[in-house]
Amino acid sequence: MGRDVFFITTPIYYPNDLPHIGHAYNAVANDFIARYHRLRGEEVFHLTGTDEHGLKLQRAAEAAGVSPQAWVDSMEPRWRQVWARLDIAYDDYIRTTEPRHEAAVRKILAAVHDNGRDDIYLGAYEGLYCVACEAYYSEDDLRGGNCPIHDRPVEILQEENYFFRLSAYKDRLLEHYEKNPSAVQPEVRRNEVLSTIRGGLKDFSVSRTSFDWGIRLPWDERHICYVWFDALTNYITAAGYADDPERFARVWPANIHLIGKDILRFHAIYWPAMLMAAGLEPPVQVWAHGYLLVGGEKMSKTKLTGIHPFELTDHFGVDSYRYYFMREISFGQDGSFSWESMTERHNADLANGLGNLASRVLAMLGSSFDGVVPEGGQAGLEGGLPETVRDVAGRYDRHMGEIALQPALATVWEIVDRANKYLVELEPWKLAKDPAKRGQAASVLYTAAETLRILAVLIQPIMPGAAQRLWDQLGIGGKVSDQRLPGAAEWGLLAPGTRTTKGESLFPRAEADGL
Repeated sequence: MGRDVFFITTPIYYPNDLPHIGHAYNAVANDFIARYHRLRGEEVFHLTGTDEHGLKLQRAAEAAGVSPQAWVDSMEPRWRQVWARLDIAYDDYIRTTEPRHEAAVRKILAAVHDNGRDDIYLGAYEGLYCVACEAYYSEDDLRGGNCPIHDRPVEILQEENYFFRLSAYKDRLLEHYEKNPSAVQPEVRRNEVLSTIRGGLKDFSVSRTSFDWGIRLPWDERHICYVWFDALTNYITAAGYADDPERFARVWPANIHLIGKDILRFHAIYWPAMLMAAGLEPPVQVWAHGYLLVGGEKMSKTKLTGIHPFELTDHFGVDSYRYYFMREISFGQDGSFSWESMTERHNADLANGLGNLASRVLAMLGSSFDGVVPEGGQAGLEGGLPETVRDVAGRYDRHMGEIALQPALATVWEIVDRANKYLVELEPWKLAKDPAKRGQAASVLYTAAETLRILAVLIQPIMPGAAQRLWDQLGIGGKVSDQRLPGAAEWGLLAPGTRTTKGESLFPRAEADGL
């Protein structure tokens, strides 16, 4: 069982249009979690990429008057550009048009087809199909005759298909989830999956013959692999399934597939059954978050609610962008974005909170101690900041392990709030003016500066740019991302004599005008 590496994945995204903040919501959450596990000293494999096959992309290419490959080649770099701007530190970016992926898809298809259980069989299908979902629906699934996810008309498709015998895996899936109660999270999604499985599973299509943009089946070249059998396999492609068995044994199974709830069925029912049929282990956990809403509706390019991330980063900055979505929304539930709430969160937590704390402490060090970190002392410990830091670091770790991202950040901000109150209570700016109390002022400012050092470490996974800027202003040197927990959160590691610099504000206040 692959436990040597913490393996976390985003879904792979359709590059049929530009990314919006709904896509970036998932990408930032993945990056936050991955960076935190790196901070804990773990070997991490963070995977993302683009899903470049299927009817939807073929039609987009036809509408543009180019080949499907030319279309995805022109669109895919725009996704990488967004991830680069948002500081998404992935370890691998997979495109399903890559040769390594075709090899993996053909290998798993052959393994399932040849497993001796007749799990793949030839048949004919007529049904209601949503091109946007690349999925079939029954009449009962539809809402007003439209796709329940995209709210657009479905099509009637009839063709010869190969099918995967999903119905044969009902008992094995139920047994798997009984033995592994955390394999689908949060709990409401686990219950949803179990209800679907208990209600009976329908076999699903492995192939299509009505279009030709995709990977051909190894035993019947007339058929193109159906998009979900193609797309889901990306996770094992990147782990080395087809070309590096030694690495695959270290990396697989994935620790977390972090996805939106709209693709839960495919990841928590189809995918584990496919892996079982191929003789492979299911992922350790599928974690499905809610929708990001604008004006009460799910983010959608079709409905013109697809806000590009750059519209927000250009105004608030990348670190504020990353922080806001993880702090404002209870991860796992649907959550709403508004310009007003983002402005309020930025100004309250970042500009007035952490930014003001850093500015005050660094300014006082500059004016009272020539920018040099003084010796600490017992007098500075009276406010209980070391105890707060120790308590917060432990709870932060537990929250991150539970993918409780909003509580994790709220916990860290307990340090920010306590440190700002600490300065108000002890008034080091007054102490420094009294020669008899200069030692006490030094002790208080050491405590405040050491708190900033630890905060820089703790915020690095969510705000890597701001964390490094704060680290540099503290004069510590090197990269804050090279620090490792729990050791880096131990009290007293900031060396007296370190020369600090009050640079530009970490978080300038944001104006209310925007979109």
